[in-house]
Amino acid sequence: MQWKTHGERVIYENPWVNLCLVDVQQPDGRRWEHHVVRLRHLAVAAVVNDRREVLMMWRHRFITDAWAWELPMGLIEEGESPEEAAAREVEEETGWRPGAMKPLIYAEPANGITDSQHYVFRADGATHIGPPTEKNESDRIEWIPLDKVRGMIDRREIVSSGSLVGLLYVLMDEGVR
Repeated sequence: MQWKTHGERVIYENPWVNLCLVDVQQPDGRRWEHHVVRLRHLAVAAVVNDRREVLMMWRHRFITDAWAWELPMGLIEEGESPEEAAAREVEEETGWRPGAMKPLIYAEPANGITDSQHYVFRADGATHIGPPTEKNESDRIEWIPLDKVRGMIDRREIVSSGSLVGLLYVLMDEGVR
């Protein structure tokens, strides 16, 4: 069953997030205004080395006031491909230059309220080029053994959807090899 859209109006707008009210009609005929959060799209990178370790960052998210491990990720800039954004974010946030980026998975977390698109890539290997240029991203940068990731997820040490989607796919892919 498909909902019909009769119009949309922006009620808040800035370069990172737009809040809209969308005039929708459900298949049963009910018509109402649905809140929609329109976000810029995100690129995520799972960088795996030859020791079966993944490059991760220990960081604090002030919104939830929580610490957790995350994959490098960030917004896709105007004129930039998702693949370019993923590689750029790895370099800026970790100081490692990833190998060739290969599409891993595409996801739309919370697509009942937001149009955010997450493009997740995998790179096999990276070269250390220096300290991260983004000084406010993380407390630590580490190569985490893939066989430790499942336990970290179970203990809620990894909670961001972009990281979870990418890591679970990497784990699934590694299990097939």
